Amino acid sequence: MRGDDRRGDAYPAFLPREAHDVLRRIAAGGPFDHRQDGSTFQNRENRLPKQPRGYYREYTVETPGSDDRGARRIVTGGDPPREYFYSDDHYRSFRRFDLAEGASR
Repeated sequence: MRGDDRRGDAYPAFLPREAHDVLRRIAAGGPFDHRQDGSTFQNRENRLPKQPRGYYREYTVETPGSDDRGARRIVTGGDPPREYFYSDDHYRSFRRFDLAEGASR
């Protein structure tokens, strides 16, 4: 086991370590580092399944060395979240993922 990330195996291998903290914050309802976190993701390019406005929410995944929010995001669907998507290229593509039981706690 490494440090405080005892549940690291519960997260998909493709997610960067910084995403683990974001997922824990989502589960806890915050706090978040950026004012845009938790805002409605519009899905204007229709890269995610079509849903009513307000269904998707976006969250910043920190990019080490970046001076701004960077390109990495987690988008959730539902309230509470039932679907999870990760983008490392500022919404050009997404990978859907599931969380193992208890992963975000």
